[in-house]
Amino acid sequence: MIGPVDSSQVPRFAGPATFARLPRLDQVPSADIAVLGVPFDAGVSYRPGARFAPAAVREASRLLRPYNPALDTAPFEQAQVVDAGDIACNPFNIGEAIGTIQEQATELLNTGARLLTIGGDHTIALPLLRAVAAQHGPVALLHFDAHLDTWDTYFGEPYTHGTPFRRAVEEGILDTSAVSHVGTRGPLYGRADLDEDTRLGFGIVTSADVMRQGVDAVVEALRARIGDRPLYVSVDIDVLDPAHAPGTGTPEAGGMTSRELLEILRGLAGSNLVSADVVEVAPAYDHAELTSIAASHVAYDLITLLAMGKP
Repeated sequence: MIGPVDSSQVPRFAGPATFARLPRLDQVPSADIAVLGVPFDAGVSYRPGARFAPAAVREASRLLRPYNPALDTAPFEQAQVVDAGDIACNPFNIGEAIGTIQEQATELLNTGARLLTIGGDHTIALPLLRAVAAQHGPVALLHFDAHLDTWDTYFGEPYTHGTPFRRAVEEGILDTSAVSHVGTRGPLYGRADLDEDTRLGFGIVTSADVMRQGVDAVVEALRARIGDRPLYVSVDIDVLDPAHAPGTGTPEAGGMTSRELLEILRGLAGSNLVSADVVEVAPAYDHAELTSIAASHVAYDLITLLAMGKP
């Protein structure tokens, strides 16, 4: 395995600007896990800026170290993890961008790598799920987000950051017996939003549920729902309270702490995780890199889960 640059030899503030200072895809013969950037935010409904997230999260990831004590493993020794760079997709044409993301994600998956994708806005989850489902069939989904993202259209447009999981259900690429939102909160357009979400098959664990029930009970319920099905995890960083992640496009008060999110993810160890994403970091609204640092640690724990599940 080729691991990250040694911080005892090259200070963290120097060296390559890859995620966690890992090798690039073109520097290894093959990869088990590829960190992929998708700097796309043409699907946002409020504050733009997530196109700058891959670079910001990579910069924050310089702080990461190779051993993960919470899961007692060194992920970069367990699997060959690389930085696959960014997908350059059309910022003016959402349909074309979705096609580009699906095509290039499929190419990477076909090499045998699993993906940890850094968005970008949540629109990108749809083409990523299409690519993953083409390999595994309909997948289980854990969707960490303040919002449902199962609305039908915005201004008549079916492909936005608020619609990816409705489209995914309609396309048959999700196993609707094993899909759940985690961390939802805040006002909705009406009761019908919840009714429609239930009709699509989603369970909901609100941020208040996490607070009242505790992490262990939430993890137990989520694991019972997903079983051993192929699992995709999608993390919108706005699942965190704005105190922990101010740099995002649609912040909502009353969110989870970064500790709660990380502990829930760690509770998924041993599940059949096939790929994941972390989206909606908007660096222009961040303070002291709080959001980018949180996102880099979320990505690191997801990479650890992927490495622990290496075939």
